[in-house]
Amino acid sequence: MAKRSGKAAVEAPSEIVRTPAVDKKVLTDLLYQMLLIRRFEEKAAEMYAQGKIGGFLHLDVGMEASCVGAISVLRPDDYVMAGYREHGHALAKGSDPRRAMAELFGRIDGLCKGKGGSMHFFDKERNFMGGTGIVGG
Repeated sequence: MAKRSGKAAVEAPSEIVRTPAVDKKVLTDLLYQMLLIRRFEEKAAEMYAQGKIGGFLHLDVGMEASCVGAISVLRPDDYVMAGYREHGHALAKGSDPRRAMAELFGRIDGLCKGKGGSMHFFDKERNFMGGTGIVGG
């Protein structure tokens, strides 16, 4: 940087940096996953408010992009362990939304046979190892 009259001047880059093009199908798939998570969470919140889902319910509303973005760069054989709010990560990793919702309802056809609930999703087939109930863990 060159100094002029006591202030640092920023030099212009010698060449323009271009963002690599991203396939439109990839972008569409990422948007679909974010919308799936949002709709899943909205329906879960509705069912919780009606008393149809017991226990605690910690939603990923507003964090869909971080879930999808983080998972999108992983390989299918990579393992994931999420934090406190894990529904979005499980769905982004490929867990079946029907089985995930069944888990919230405590049903036998849920991801953990209805025993894990909101805070303990687990999907061995997708290498999703669940989450931790400890905030910041």
